[in-house]
Amino acid sequence: MNVPSAPSNASRYGGMAIALHWLLAMGIVGTFAVGIYMHELPMSPQRLKLYSWHKWAGVCILLLSVWRLVWRLTHRPPPLSAAMQAAMPAWQRAAHHGVHHAMYLLFFAVPLVGWAYSSAAGFPVVLFGLWQLPDFVPVDKALAELIKPWHQITAMALMALVLMHVGAALKHHWIDRDDLLQRMNPFSSASRR
Repeated sequence: MNVPSAPSNASRYGGMAIALHWLLAMGIVGTFAVGIYMHELPMSPQRLKLYSWHKWAGVCILLLSVWRLVWRLTHRPPPLSAAMQAAMPAWQRAAHHGVHHAMYLLFFAVPLVGWAYSSAAGFPVVLFGLWQLPDFVPVDKALAELIKPWHQITAMALMALVLMHVGAALKHHWIDRDDLLQRMNPFSSASRR
């Protein structure tokens, strides 16, 4: 596959990459917060409504993840400046790539495992209350009990990686004082591709 390169003078991601990054970030953090909140609620119509919203958000995150992955595979990111590359030790570059790859994996794993759990538990996903999605696995209460902790584990792992990602970005901004954070800043007027 011939992936177009960013222009050599581009210092930041393009508008679509930035929009997908922040939409996915807001969706993941919001869905995680709702998941933590609703988990502690007693069974009620409010809890059931939040479970439906949580599932809808998960499906939207899954679709955004597909879009983002396709976009990333077909559009190379702008290169790091020579100064940033020289200042980053090899372990930081390896950690950067490792965290990004793991996050991409979990962008898919968390909603798919959640969908599988919901299906196995006998609670289909009805997107926006309009379209019932096919069950991901057959209804099986024993299988649901096996899957349930994996949705929680993968969600917690994703949030840990998100926190590492945010921490690294803030370290680059406040300690290293480089322009790494500006590459994904939606409010910067620097050149975009």
